[in-house]
Amino acid sequence: MSGGVAIRRPTLELLPGYKDALERGWSPDNIGLEKTARIHLARIAEDPAGFVAGLTDPEAKGAAVTMPDGSARPRLPGFMSWIWEDGFCGTISLRWQNGTSALPDYSLGHIGYSIVPWRRRRGHATAALGLILTEARQRGLAYVKLTTEVENDASQKVIRANGGRLVTRRKRYPAYGDLEELLWRIDL
Repeated sequence: MSGGVAIRRPTLELLPGYKDALERGWSPDNIGLEKTARIHLARIAEDPAGFVAGLTDPEAKGAAVTMPDGSARPRLPGFMSWIWEDGFCGTISLRWQNGTSALPDYSLGHIGYSIVPWRRRRGHATAALGLILTEARQRGLAYVKLTTEVENDASQKVIRANGGRLVTRRKRYPAYGDLEELLWRIDL
């Protein structure tokens, strides 16, 4: 069924599209890549319903988040949605702290997204970001921050198309390694 880009909450009915993308080598995580894909496939095989349920945690009841360097940090409230248009296109997630628009320094931003390679350059990320900004407003956020790799022109274009402005170029939080990133802000 065609009807434009949508962001959908993960369900068992939609899970085969997500699983297929993982099996084809895509990952929702641009830092953990293959490791994240392997972990997700194992969790899906073990407990599909539990895996799907774990992608929505608006009360941050889940376990602490393991950082790339192995350290642990408190989980933030958040959820992942699946970007959909005539099938699975990628993921977009929103995280926040209750009562404030600020995020802890270990967070890469309020919003993260990833489009499967075979669906890129069709406007899916731009549309999905616009849709999730509505959900951020509904949670009372005054703004959202996003980060990109310095050379990720495609993601920077998506953010600009949604009203984003560059805040600064900076070193990432140390747990992510010695990399530079760009910090963006979209006022809501």
